[in-house]
Amino acid sequence: MNAVNTFSLPSFGRMSVAVVIVILLAIAAWLLHKQNSQLSFSLLSGAAFGYVIQRSRFCFYCISRDFIERREARGLLGLIAALAVGLLGYHAVFGVFVPDTASGRLPPGAHIGAISWALVFGATAFGLGMALAGSCISAVLYRIGEGAFSGLVVLPSVLLGFLLGFYCWNTVYLQFMQQSPTIWLPATLGYSGALLVQLTALAGLAILLLKFARDKAQLATTPYQAIFVQRWPAYVGGILVALIATLAYLRVAPLGVTAELGSISRSLGSGLSSFPERLEGLDSLRGCATVVKETLLSNNGVFILALVAGAFAAALPAGDFKPSIPKLKELPRLIAGGVLMGFGAMLALGCTVGVLLSGIMASALSGWVFLIFCSAGLYVGWWFRQR
Repeated sequence: MNAVNTFSLPSFGRMSVAVVIVILLAIAAWLLHKQNSQLSFSLLSGAAFGYVIQRSRFCFYCISRDFIERREARGLLGLIAALAVGLLGYHAVFGVFVPDTASGRLPPGAHIGAISWALVFGATAFGLGMALAGSCISAVLYRIGEGAFSGLVVLPSVLLGFLLGFYCWNTVYLQFMQQSPTIWLPATLGYSGALLVQLTALAGLAILLLKFARDKAQLATTPYQAIFVQRWPAYVGGILVALIATLAYLRVAPLGVTAELGSISRSLGSGLSSFPERLEGLDSLRGCATVVKETLLSNNGVFILALVAGAFAAALPAGDFKPSIPKLKELPRLIAGGVLMGFGAMLALGCTVGVLLSGIMASALSGWVFLIFCSAGLYVGWWFRQR
C-alpha cells in the first residue's frame, strides 16, 4: 500500500465512498422519520464502528499475533486505550443510573455476566476458534467489507456453533451456571475503587507490553494518507471505539456482534423437532441476548449490516478492497474456527466485543475472566497453526 496506488485510484472508487455514506445517512434519516430512533442510531453507530475498526485494524487476534510474532505492541496498546477510556465513559453513565453501588442494583442492560466454568470454557473455545479462523467475529465482518469472502464460510459455521451450544445449553446451565455469582466490581469497591484497580491493571499491562515491544517507527505522511490510506494509530482507533461503545450503551445497548447471529441460529433451530423446547435461564442472563426472530430487522442486525458497509467505505480509498475467495485447503480450518467461535460465544454469552470490551468497560469481572482464557485459547490456536 503506497501513495502511488492511492492516488491512482479511479475517480469512481472515491465516488463510491461518498455514495455509501450518503445512502447510510439517507436510510438513517428515513428510520428517524419513521420514529425508530434506535434503529437509526444502530445504523450510524454500526457504520462508524466498521469504519474505525477497518482503519485501525482492530481485530483481537491480529493485534495479539502481531505481538506474539513480531513484538509489535501498538495494537494491544490500542485495545488498552479503548478499555481505559471506555471504563471512564461507562462509569460516568452508571453514576446516573445507579448512584448507590451498594444498593444491590446493577446498571440496566450492561453486560455483567456470571462467573462460571461455562464462561471459562466458552472463552477458551472462542480464542481457539479465533486463531483457527484468523480473526474474531467483528473482524470477519469488516473483512467482508474488504472483499474477503472467507467470511461467508466462517459466518455459517458460527451459526452451526451456536446451534451446538443451544443443544448443550440446558446441561451446561444446570451443572455450571445456575448458582454462579455475578460480580460487578463497583458493588464491592465503589466506583472510584473499581476504576483505580482496573486502570492500574491496564497500566501494568501497558508497561509490560512496552518492555518487550519492538515497534518500527511509522513514516511521516500527508494528511490524506494518514486519514484515508494508512493504518490509523492504534490509540486513535481505541479511543474512538470507546466513545462509540459509550454512546451505544447510552442510546441502545452495549456493543456486541453476536446477538443477531445467535438469534438467527435459534430461529433456525426452533424449527427442528430435536431442538430443546426450553432453554433454562437463558433469557434471564445478561450478555448478547439471543431470541427467536419475529422481525426482519433488529437493532443488532442493522448494526452488523452497517458495520460491513462502513468497512467497505473505509477500504475503498485505502486500496484495501481486494476481493478474494478461500482456497479449498483452508476450508476445514475456517469451518472449525467458526464453529468454535459460535459455540464459545454461546456459552460465554458474547465474544471479544460483547463480553471482553463491553464487559470490562462495565467493570464486570466476567470481562476480565473472558480476557484471560480467551487469550490462552488464542495462544494455543496460534501455536497449533504454526505446526
